[in-house]
Amino acid sequence: MPKAMLRDLAIQGKRLFIRVDFNVPLTDERKVANDTRIQAALPTIQYAQAQGASVILASHLGRPKGQIDPKLSLQPVAAHLESVLGSPVQFVSDCVGSDVEAQARALQPGAVMMLENLRFHPEEEQNDAAFAQALSKLADLYVNDAFGTAHRAHASTAGITQYLQPAVAGFLMDKELTYLGQVTEAPHPPVVAILGGAKVSDKMPLIENLLDKVATLVLGGAMAYTLLQAQGYDIGNSLVEPDSIDLAKNLLAKAADRQVSFLLPSDHIIAQEPKADAATRIVADEGIPAGYMGLDIGPQTVVRFCEAIAPAKTVVWNGPMGMFELAPFRQGTLEVAKAVASCEGTTVVGGGDTIAALAMTDCQDAIDHISTGGGATLEFLEGKILPGVDCLTERSV
Repeated sequence: MPKAMLRDLAIQGKRLFIRVDFNVPLTDERKVANDTRIQAALPTIQYAQAQGASVILASHLGRPKGQIDPKLSLQPVAAHLESVLGSPVQFVSDCVGSDVEAQARALQPGAVMMLENLRFHPEEEQNDAAFAQALSKLADLYVNDAFGTAHRAHASTAGITQYLQPAVAGFLMDKELTYLGQVTEAPHPPVVAILGGAKVSDKMPLIENLLDKVATLVLGGAMAYTLLQAQGYDIGNSLVEPDSIDLAKNLLAKAADRQVSFLLPSDHIIAQEPKADAATRIVADEGIPAGYMGLDIGPQTVVRFCEAIAPAKTVVWNGPMGMFELAPFRQGTLEVAKAVASCEGTTVVGGGDTIAALAMTDCQDAIDHISTGGGATLEFLEGKILPGVDCLTERSV
């Protein structure tokens, strides 16, 4: 049954505890370096304000390991939010306690308050019941708009819902569940999944779950070399997972049994070292010679991959095709990004490296959904139950 959403509630005059993901990078001068996650939460915050609710924002920042670390204070994030929101954001120096409760009760309709870093308390990551209950005392309703943390059963993402109901999804969470749910539950065929990254072992559960849903599986990045070695291809010094060779063979056999088109690179951009000034070569059927490593897909592979993507009605992409951080090994990933953006089907992109690569193009606006999730996105696509989603109130029919 679908989860209840913020728009399902009458919230005028209510205090909302909104769990956001403001785990953003900061500069040495303690300024927000990239506010993508803050921008993504604005629709939920602004809707709550417009509806006459008061807003209590909670987030973590970094990994303070349950200790107060001034370098990981959310104060500069609150200041940045105030500038983009265009209305005051009251920052409080803790997230629980009688003083925080008093400030929360005093909030006027439309006012916004941000709590200090949740992870300054070890009880947050321990999903401690007393800490979760203390958080619940701040508000009347719970809203989770932090999909990026939904795979963690922490006090602010799961435990709090035992004490604060209803617990609903914000607009960002709603969008994530809608698009990722469509990919996993009712995708429009044909479905093409594009996977890359370093280790095939990291993506094995995802590949297993997608095999029954996709017509074509496109694999690039370093993970492809374990699969190529399993097929007897010479991979030189390319990254390989020897312990995953048998898994790779089984995977290829399963794909064949299910009549899934399994596309691997057929030519490669190689170099002796992954360096920005590396001398590169292209190799194909002859394999990768000793002393060289595959660092990007070659031009023939780019054409094959793009031709496979073009007719798709649903595309999901997670993982770059090569070491895109370095200019000589970037082209394959950028060409795949353009192919995904040009596809007329529903396109969903996730993963930090993939999003970073996409940002190197002018294609972001052409993608239907860029997931903010990271690990949460992968676990959702693997078919796992996310604690931060599972605990939300079911929508009544």
